[in-house]
Amino acid sequence: MTQINSQDPIDAVITWVDGGAESHRQKRAGYMAKSQKALHENTINPHRWQCNDEISYCLHSIENHAPWIRKIWIVVDEIAPDLSSLSPSLRKKITFSYHPEIFSGFEDFLPTFNSLAIETLLWRINGLAERFIYFNDDVFITAPLEPRDMFEGHMPVLRGAWVDYSTLEHDKNSQSDPAFFNHYMQINAARILGFDASNLFAAAHVAHPFLLSEMANLYADHPQVFRTNSAHKFRDLSQFLPQSLHNHACIVGARAIIHTDIDHLHIYSGQGNGGPVHEVSELLRRVTDTNEIKMLCINDLPQLETLLPDIRSRLAQAVGGLWVA
Repeated sequence: MTQINSQDPIDAVITWVDGGAESHRQKRAGYMAKSQKALHENTINPHRWQCNDEISYCLHSIENHAPWIRKIWIVVDEIAPDLSSLSPSLRKKITFSYHPEIFSGFEDFLPTFNSLAIETLLWRINGLAERFIYFNDDVFITAPLEPRDMFEGHMPVLRGAWVDYSTLEHDKNSQSDPAFFNHYMQINAARILGFDASNLFAAAHVAHPFLLSEMANLYADHPQVFRTNSAHKFRDLSQFLPQSLHNHACIVGARAIIHTDIDHLHIYSGQGNGGPVHEVSELLRRVTDTNEIKMLCINDLPQLETLLPDIRSRLAQAVGGLWVA
């Protein structure tokens, strides 16, 4: 096991794609047309590649609430996001990592349109710290975050819950339902390490602490599993969720802290549609008016904006404000 000093750096990794760019849309459509199997609805939903400037809020949240993060790596395909709205000090922390870097030796799998494939290889970023935190760009830090909130020494602090997903295993309706896609990815990850669907640790929708060495060791032990997961150009029901595999490996090795306090909030796609808008508004009030919620995930910002037109100003408040030149 890699020895870690409490003063050793912690990096952040964010995955990003501009799915609205014409070059990306054309390339994606071309490979979709070539697919020899039916693609899951979770895969073909255009929402998966939409770019709604969430990354700006994510980056500001790191700057304001976790300034101790050493470097921020943004993993991109060919197009990088515009960082001109960020402060000079924040821009200095950011490095772009392009897909060919992390897919070195697996170039045949490129291009990829699959976040699971990309997440499988994040640990291969050149220069990445042993301890790093993985963000989807729709996850935001919304209160002061300390290193101990994510790592206790060398041990990742895991957020989630022990669950029983056994009823899903052979349920054809659930297998085709996009709402359950993530559940199957976690079942597949847990099974690799001998966990049954009836008792697995389901990761929450948060920023995920990783140990680079843990992923490297998993790759050494399961090279074909990693290769297969990285080869899918689009999300597939047979894949595993990399952060779930990492979490279960840390749990097996007694190298994890299970965080039991609910200090995170997930607003999922469609939440609030057809129901009282004030319920979602009250959830957000917990984020903006207290420090009890440290992380917020908003899966569909444009959809939420139709319900709460002021959501962007409320989000800006939650992340600690946006930099103004």
